[in-house]
Amino acid sequence: MTDALKRLSEEGVAIWLDDLSRKRITSGNLAELIDQQHVVGVTTNPTIFQKAISQGDGYDQQVSDLAARKVTVEEAIRMITTADVRDAADILRPVFDATDGQDGRVSIEVDPRLAHNEKATVAEARQLAWLVDRPNTLIKIPATMAGIPAISSVIGLGISVNVTLIFSLERYRAVMDAYLSGLEKAKERGLDLSKIHSVASFFVSRVDTEIDKRLDALGTDEAKALRGKAAIANARLAYQAYEEVFSSDRWNALEKAGANKQRPLWASTGVKDPAYPDTMYVTELVAPNTVNTMPEATLEATEDHGEITGDTVSGTYEQARADLDALEELGISYDDVVQVLEDEGVEKFEASWNDLLKSTQAELERLAPSEG
Repeated sequence: MTDALKRLSEEGVAIWLDDLSRKRITSGNLAELIDQQHVVGVTTNPTIFQKAISQGDGYDQQVSDLAARKVTVEEAIRMITTADVRDAADILRPVFDATDGQDGRVSIEVDPRLAHNEKATVAEARQLAWLVDRPNTLIKIPATMAGIPAISSVIGLGISVNVTLIFSLERYRAVMDAYLSGLEKAKERGLDLSKIHSVASFFVSRVDTEIDKRLDALGTDEAKALRGKAAIANARLAYQAYEEVFSSDRWNALEKAGANKQRPLWASTGVKDPAYPDTMYVTELVAPNTVNTMPEATLEATEDHGEITGDTVSGTYEQARADLDALEELGISYDDVVQVLEDEGVEKFEASWNDLLKSTQAELERLAPSEG
């Protein structure tokens, strides 16, 4: 085993686990990952919960109690998922305290069916923050057009947010702007800005999956030479945008009032193409004040053979821009790619949510007490 995870942490990359289940909590596995593998946060999404609830019997007692109370399937899901997030938040609380609230965080997503409804998203974020009732929670809100003003409103209420499903540089700038607007609203309300935190989840591997498919369809030598370059180039340019925004006069005024920077979080960092190194989206995106949320397989691969050589982002912007420009020259539209990915991302989470509804309903029926 290398000490790659320790080195990654020392370079300013917070390692978060992109997975949660009751078994991981009750077996002591989550505590072990925090203790031994430098994990300082957890992210969840509807797909992760659907998988957890449909496997094993860890949820049987709670589901049986919920069935006896004849709760709706939506209420059952909220009770089950918030219980896991609350327990994980308690396990991570020492990290939260030690890092002054920056890490030790657990993310939980608003119902993805609300992705295009601003008011409902804000209401759901408030409800989730109240239900989990832990200071180290992040409410996940997708960066759709309706999500942007919702992010600003929720931050303005003093609720910490993980902005998810960011694919484009333009949308990422809108997300940072929404965060700053939210902080300004919170300041007007007299809230303590130092208690408000946020990460912006910039998706990585899916960009290569979509662009590589288009490059393969072209089949030329120029197209082949660009395979596997777009996602890292896109993320590196996002970091450049982050550096610009968080050194602006507007930001400096907020920082003086106690505000925290919104860190870029690299999401979807599991490699989907076996032709690429399985640690590529970790080792190529090392930069200070970032988060990398990894599936367990990526975490283990990084620990086993990840080569951490210092900052691999600063100073790469010119090449990153050239890589994206080269795609446009081949007729691959960046704007079209990122829109397809956002639409697919929302659809996938909605589909997972519907699967979660179905599997939870089946469990409620299976474990319902017999009448009498």
